[in-house]
Amino acid sequence: MTAVAGGTRLLRSASVRVALSYAAVFIVSTLLLVSYIWWRTTGYLDQETDAAIIADTRAIADRLRDFGLAGALATISDRVKEAADERAIYLLTDPLLTPLGGNLNAWPAEIGRQAGWYEVRLVQGDKLHMTRILSVDLPSGFHLLVGRDVQDRVQIRFMILRGLGWASLAALALAVVGGILVRRAVFRRVESINRTAAAIVQGDLTRRVPTSRSADEFDQLSGTINEMLDQIQRLIEEVRSASDAVAHDLRTPLAEIRGRLEALQRRQGLGEAAFEEIGKTIADIDRLISVFNALLRLADIRSGVRRAEFREVDLDRILADAAELYEPLAEAKAMTLSVESPGATTIKGDPDLLSQAIGNLLDNAIKYAGSGGAVAARLDRSEAQALRVEVRDNGPGIAPEEMPLVTRAFYRGGGREIPGTGLGLNLVEAVARLHGGRLELSDNHPGLVAALVLPLAPGPPSQAAAPH
Repeated sequence: MTAVAGGTRLLRSASVRVALSYAAVFIVSTLLLVSYIWWRTTGYLDQETDAAIIADTRAIADRLRDFGLAGALATISDRVKEAADERAIYLLTDPLLTPLGGNLNAWPAEIGRQAGWYEVRLVQGDKLHMTRILSVDLPSGFHLLVGRDVQDRVQIRFMILRGLGWASLAALALAVVGGILVRRAVFRRVESINRTAAAIVQGDLTRRVPTSRSADEFDQLSGTINEMLDQIQRLIEEVRSASDAVAHDLRTPLAEIRGRLEALQRRQGLGEAAFEEIGKTIADIDRLISVFNALLRLADIRSGVRRAEFREVDLDRILADAAELYEPLAEAKAMTLSVESPGATTIKGDPDLLSQAIGNLLDNAIKYAGSGGAVAARLDRSEAQALRVEVRDNGPGIAPEEMPLVTRAFYRGGGREIPGTGLGLNLVEAVARLHGGRLELSDNHPGLVAALVLPLAPGPPSQAAAPH
């Protein structure tokens, strides 16, 4: 399995695929070239062979016409005895195909009585040789076979095909080796870009793609990427600075207004209505301050800098503390809050953010389940390399068409009459992404199941965490 997986990864490499493509083009072009050369060569050899056979056939036919059977047999005997014609084939027979002269003992079974060209295998020197033969009908019912041994042409073709096969194998081997070498050279450059991108995704906006002094295409690409990263960093810092400035500048006067209202609330002589309005104003200001605090926390999470604070945390302990914190709120609404956990379960993460995310899930469940409802929190390892924190309630739940929308910032859906900022699930999703996990929402029939799925070994931040 390891070898197969390694081969699959090798074939996925662009450089290896390009090298194999070039090898395929080389093999096909070589095959076409060799085929053309072979076609021209065999054509020339066939013409030469056929011309020699036709010349011998005419000579024997002429001697038969001029000097009779004896003259034809003498010509055939002379031709057979010539050393230059040791590869020649001659056979003269009577109308019954009985041999009269030549160097064949019998009429070949592969050749019929019809005149024409034939290519047959004949035994010569205890070996089968490919032979090209012309069958001719002569006057007085005589039959004549004249041929040439063309076994050398077959051997040449075999040698060419074998050479082409070895050349193809060598081309493939060189292509694979060359592809691996190119892949290693390219992979080092690409891997440096991947490492830089991964570091930036994890919050280190100061990382840049290293360049060499070669000024090649990779250096040009690296320079362009670095310029893009510089621009992105400037824009992010400007947006972050503007957001922080707005949040801090607005939070400070709101806190001052709240302080003045509290001081005014403590004075004597104010009417009951004034105290009530002051209390409502303070509550509104508290809600605005919580929104600004949530926005600042979201900006901090999404920047990725909090990953530097990851450490080993006991998720079971965090869940138990969050349930203990929200238990009085559940009791005040006559609700049951139960917790189920397998015991100490350790993962690597930010304990404060995980505590807030689980608290937000419990807070949402208690808010929307209503008086007399039930909320159940459970921690388990239903997935091989992940932990799952589920919070279930039996409230009205969320309509299917709203599932993809409830994690958006400030989205309240049909629950606007219930106090809140609309940032709770948005923050939970951001925390899940930061830890390389996801937030899953599903129907509890009735109610909602909100699950925070966290990997045991945190990877890079997730790019999406859509509800299911």
